[in-house]
Amino acid sequence: MGHVLTHLITPLLMCVGMGLAYLGAFAHPAPHDLPVAVVGSGQSAQLLAQSINDKAGGDLEVRTVADRSEAVDQLKQQKIFGAYVMNPAQVKGPGHGGNRDGETRGASPDAEPSAPSAPELIVATAGSDTSASVVQKVFTPIAAKQGFPLKVTDAAPPVEDDPTGQGIFFLLVAISIGSYASVAVIGGAGAVLPLWLRAVLATGTSFVVGIIGTLFAGPVFHLVDNGLWGLWGMAWLYSAGILLIGTGLHTFLKRWTTLGVMALFVMLNFTSSGGIFRPELQNGFFAALHSFWNGAGFVEGTRSHVYFDDYGLAGHVWTLALWLVAGLLMVGVAALAERRRRTAEANAAANAAAVAAAAVAATVPEPETKRKRRYEASEAEAEQAAEQEMEEAVGV
Repeated sequence: MGHVLTHLITPLLMCVGMGLAYLGAFAHPAPHDLPVAVVGSGQSAQLLAQSINDKAGGDLEVRTVADRSEAVDQLKQQKIFGAYVMNPAQVKGPGHGGNRDGETRGASPDAEPSAPSAPELIVATAGSDTSASVVQKVFTPIAAKQGFPLKVTDAAPPVEDDPTGQGIFFLLVAISIGSYASVAVIGGAGAVLPLWLRAVLATGTSFVVGIIGTLFAGPVFHLVDNGLWGLWGMAWLYSAGILLIGTGLHTFLKRWTTLGVMALFVMLNFTSSGGIFRPELQNGFFAALHSFWNGAGFVEGTRSHVYFDDYGLAGHVWTLALWLVAGLLMVGVAALAERRRRTAEANAAANAAAVAAAAVAATVPEPETKRKRRYEASEAEAEQAAEQEMEEAVGV
């Protein structure tokens, strides 16, 4: 009974950990310094930006950009998550008639305005559908107060088969499960194998997991329409980091390894990846994890590679590479620990054998030696000779 209760600790801790992580990260999303822009260089744009900042109370970080093309560039670099293009009626407001021409020049010459008097909100839903929705909720009432409908333009839409752009997150989930579940097999069934062979198995498994993830993303579900080789490379880096870290941890955690890798690569990983809510919509803890955790490196790296012309890709790849290096270091530390453990076990076995031999020697008589047998034989012969001599003497 006690043995069963002890093993129930693991699933109960998983329940607590998953609840704290998922509800802590996703239960109450709210913007925190979410960067947006008002397009225009005149006084009316600056006043509108300042007014939104004052009302937002720290939820938004509103700036002004000179023209529409600059706003689109910043959206594709994910420096902002929405850009509000003011309409001419707003620019020509009371006291700002002289600024109308300046506001008109703020628009890109090649831009196609939706209507002469309608404001426009530019977003990039491939970067985050939830962030785009939050921005739209902010600027829709502003346009409505001016009596205009708000046109929403998507400067970076996701592919047709992934309209919310969240397919990359669920791809992360699939690759993660394939990786940390393999850790349990390599650590459990392969425990008798030398560590270097387990590390080779982990590396080979990560190649296969990366290929499976790439097939899901491309030919199977069409989550991306380009950059499959780059996606496979990042999937392999991501999976290899998990497998090597888990393989190394198994030396120390044993049956607690599953709980350990779930904490690292599910509880803290999925919640900070930015696949559902970007860090600007999360609390400070998960927002901080987003800056260096491997799941965020994979999700943001894939977005950058597929949708944003590789902007910022190098940083995300370095994040994944550093996690792989951490896995190699963990395997190295585990190898040293196992070598010391084997040495200690060998010494303990030798000492135990010596102690057992001494104990046997102390409790069991030694077998007769040839010398002792010869002595006893000669003594018997002497006794027999003496008896014969006495018989002869008696006979005489």
